[in-house]
Amino acid sequence: MSTNDPFARLPETASFAVTSTTLTDGAAWSIEQYSGLSGIPGGKDISPQLSWSGAPEGTRSYAVTVYDPDAPTGSGFWHWAVADIPATVTELLEGAGDDTGSGLPEGAFQLPNDARMARFIGAAPPAGHGPHRYFIVVHALDVATIGVDTEATPAVLGFTMAGHILGRAVLTATAETPA
Repeated sequence: MSTNDPFARLPETASFAVTSTTLTDGAAWSIEQYSGLSGIPGGKDISPQLSWSGAPEGTRSYAVTVYDPDAPTGSGFWHWAVADIPATVTELLEGAGDDTGSGLPEGAFQLPNDARMARFIGAAPPAGHGPHRYFIVVHALDVATIGVDTEATPAVLGFTMAGHILGRAVLTATAETPA
């Protein structure tokens, strides 16, 4: 089985730091980050708190994505995508990715995830499928606005960002639903 590295074919970029009070890099999501909307008992679909620093010079905006490359879809599963976060912002509070996006900074917007909801949707790996990895990524961009439609998919955001990424900060969480 391949490890399915979501960055393997993307241009290399500078790295910078991202931390979270919600999760520890490499550790399992807490139940709050599982998906009640997808039927996981106790799941609350609460987006994680994120703080970042050390972005490359020339950063004019950020985008945040949460992606599960291990979903049994052939294309993974996008859980969250936020575009046009101003360069002056270096934190998203826990729960910023709710239905209204009320915790997002002015100008930023959520794109519909693979469940077609413009919000964070938590982990819901199929029972018995084994552990899934969730890549929480802050992308530092060289443009103030990325220019994607608010109804675009996270994949379109990624494609559009590819030539504008100055740096990438990554945390990884895991989740598994027992059989």
